[in-house]
Amino acid sequence: MTRAIPEDLDGTHVSVAIAVARFNTLITERLLAGALEGLDALGVGDERRIVVWVPGSFELPFAAQRLAETQRYDAVICLGCVIKGETDHNEYINQATALALQDLSRETGVPAIFKIITADTLEQALARSGEGTSNWGYEGAQTAVIMANLRRGLKG
Repeated sequence: MTRAIPEDLDGTHVSVAIAVARFNTLITERLLAGALEGLDALGVGDERRIVVWVPGSFELPFAAQRLAETQRYDAVICLGCVIKGETDHNEYINQATALALQDLSRETGVPAIFKIITADTLEQALARSGEGTSNWGYEGAQTAVIMANLRRGLKG
């Protein structure tokens, strides 16, 4: 019989760090509110979470790596917002950040959750950072708890 490890949304024993980009705070503050709401709903208590702020999305991997290296957190949620402007700058930021977070997850063994909105317009970003379970921050909380529990399940 095949062994299966199902998604586990029980956050009562999970510690989570959240790194938030200050750039585009209209959006990132909404993402943070969604993430905190999600962590509350999943049972991740205030004493098992920390929030750190960085200037922009490009700085998220640095903060996430330092948080992961402490081994105090079971997952790190990275929240940011990059809106396309008149240049291709957004593509460089998005790609570099995504690859760096992927690398640090592999290197540290701590899941780094990429919840950086990459939108063409402010309206798209606002739609992804609304209230409730469709908020990307809320989704990030769910992903963090699932991956933290998977990490534990695969160790044992």
